[in-house]
Amino acid sequence: MAEGIVTHIDRASVDMDRAVAQHAAYVAALAGAGWTIHEVAPAEELPDSAFVEDAVVVCDELAVLTRPGAPERRPEVAGAEQAARELGLEIAWIDAPGSLDGGDVLQVGTTVYVGHGGRTDGEGIRQLRRHLAPRGRTVMPVPLGRVLHLKSAVTALPDGTLIAHDPALVDAAVLPTLRFVPEEGGSHAVLLGDGAVLMAASAPRSAELVDDLGFDVVTVEIGEFEKMEGCVTCLSVLVVRT
Repeated sequence: MAEGIVTHIDRASVDMDRAVAQHAAYVAALAGAGWTIHEVAPAEELPDSAFVEDAVVVCDELAVLTRPGAPERRPEVAGAEQAARELGLEIAWIDAPGSLDGGDVLQVGTTVYVGHGGRTDGEGIRQLRRHLAPRGRTVMPVPLGRVLHLKSAVTALPDGTLIAHDPALVDAAVLPTLRFVPEEGGSHAVLLGDGAVLMAASAPRSAELVDDLGFDVVTVEIGEFEKMEGCVTCLSVLVVRT
C-alpha cells in the first residue's frame, strides 16, 4: 500500500498495522449500519487495490467495470468483476481507448456527475453515458482542477445537497449550489441510508455541521488511507438492489 500512487500530495510513511485496524473498523461501521459485506478478493501485489471504488461503478443492477486512468491500476478490475458476478449483477465495461475511474463518478438521484481530468477522459465518459442512459440517468461531465478525483472534492448528502471544501478544485459552474464544509475531509460522505452518513474522523467540524443539519453521522478513522489520497468513499462500493 505504501508503494501506491500519490499525485497531489507528498508521500508519507504508512503504518500497515494501523491501516489494517482502520480498514476493519471501516467495514464494521458499514455492517453496523445494516449493510451486508461482500469483500473483493485481496490483491496484495496491487498497492492501490484497497480503493475498490475506482474499479467499478454500480447503477441499479448494472456493474460498469472501469478502465482506470493509471495503467498500473487496471489489473484491479479483475477482482471487482469477480465480486460483481458473485452478486449476480449485469456486467458492462469501459473499453480502450477510454479511461474512467470510479472515484470520478458521483450519483445524485438520476444525475451522474463525472469528473473529467487526470484519470477519466472524454471517451470514458462517453461510454459511461451509453451504459447508463437506458437506466434513465443523465451524465454530466465536471472539469477538474488540481484534484485526484471528483469525489476527492465533492460528494452529496442524503437530501442531494452537494458538499465541498474548496470549490476551486472543480468547475463549479456545472454543479448546483454547493454547501461548504470547513475541512478537506469533510467533503467526503458515504450515504448509509435512512439519513445516516459515514464521514472521516479527520473532519470533526464538518461532521458537527452535517449532524446539525439533522443527519446521523458515523465517523471512522482512515488516516493511513488519507496519506495515499484515499477517503471514505474510496474503500467501498454500495450496491442497492431494486
